[in-house]
Amino acid sequence: MAADCVSKKGRLVVFSAPSGTGKSTVARMVRERIGELGFSVSATTRDMRPGELDGVDYHFLSREAFNEKIREGGFIEHEYFFGNFYGTLLDKTLDAVDSGKHLLLDLDVKGALNLKSIFGDRALLVFLKPPSMDVLASRLEGRSSEGPDALKVRLERAEMELSQADQFDYVVVNDDLEETVDAVTARISQFLSQS
Repeated sequence: MAADCVSKKGRLVVFSAPSGTGKSTVARMVRERIGELGFSVSATTRDMRPGELDGVDYHFLSREAFNEKIREGGFIEHEYFFGNFYGTLLDKTLDAVDSGKHLLLDLDVKGALNLKSIFGDRALLVFLKPPSMDVLASRLEGRSSEGPDALKVRLERAEMELSQADQFDYVVVNDDLEETVDAVTARISQFLSQS
């Protein structure tokens, strides 16, 4: 799908960062400050939990429907985690942009770069960096949610992700949360005002 088929209305903001960088916190705080910025709803094959709503929490798909979407090229990105698939639906993203909505997406580096190839200047890629690998390791260890092997895998993945940061439109080091949120909010507000 070429970038020129995308409406000139809505815009997309993509956050990517190594695990432990504070991406979810920054994204939540930015959305609180920029009310017009919605959040992209991902698709999944996992079962719906009590209280969840289809199309609000996730787009819940059967494994067969998810695989069909993969074959059709219906995802901007998709991954397999803990026995289930998760992905960002291309048609839902196009619909949002065409209807004039601005969306925030939380994607890995590969998904972010793929989205940029589809939407071009309608997308702003924001990469959050940790102050250092040592700080990142300390943050991840402080979670106490993973064993040494899983921690090693996360840190190796972080190295790969950090090596791609120069392909993003805006890179910020999350050393001070308030300063980071201020800087990211200002950059996103400027981007959205260009509509």
